[in-house]
Amino acid sequence: MADALLQIERLNAFYGTFQALFDVALDVGKGETIAVIGANSAGKSTLMKSIVGLVPTRDVSIRFKDENLAGIETHDIVRRGIALVPEGRRLFPSLSVEENLLAGGQLKRNGPWSLNTVYDLFPILRERRAQKSTSLSGGQQQMVAIGRALMANPDLLMIDELSLGLAPIVIKDIYAAMPKITTQGTAALIVEQDTGQALAVAKRVYCLRGGRVTLQGDAKTLTRAQISAAYFGV
Repeated sequence: MADALLQIERLNAFYGTFQALFDVALDVGKGETIAVIGANSAGKSTLMKSIVGLVPTRDVSIRFKDENLAGIETHDIVRRGIALVPEGRRLFPSLSVEENLLAGGQLKRNGPWSLNTVYDLFPILRERRAQKSTSLSGGQQQMVAIGRALMANPDLLMIDELSLGLAPIVIKDIYAAMPKITTQGTAALIVEQDTGQALAVAKRVYCLRGGRVTLQGDAKTLTRAQISAAYFGV
């Protein structure tokens, strides 16, 4: 993709001697929402961690804003404009909602996201701003985790397992916020097991199975049969 914000080629990732990803290629355009789907252990979380330097990779090209990120430390990758919402949220349990959000803004990058704009995106967090983050429901904690990442004003927001373990009504609210995020110019790369949700919000979809890309294409044109074959290998 000529105008790619993120472009990955030949991504091979390892845990010790175990190879988890095999020659993965993926790109994200400016302002796009891209979904990565696949079953458990397909390599989705490894992909996200590899992009931000948390998993060892070999002979890979990870270009972000036309700069190769391979070998760059995670904190420097974040400074360059990538924010990851990890699986399980990993909020600071001793801090309030607002303190967690402020922690995400320590880099002071310029951009549209501030406490007020995050609270406008997720109004319930304004009401709960003084509460300990771990006293919230799982869905509200996910909102805090997304808000904390947005406070860094990233060019690319990555969310690992966006809807995992959340109530359907909360999932609906979070997905309703995604277009509001991308209209601010932030691209999104979402890992999701719920293919229906992924197809509804994403422009393009990649499917992983066994650490390999088994399908990619426009979310509006991929058929259920194609997705099922790529997802389950049948």
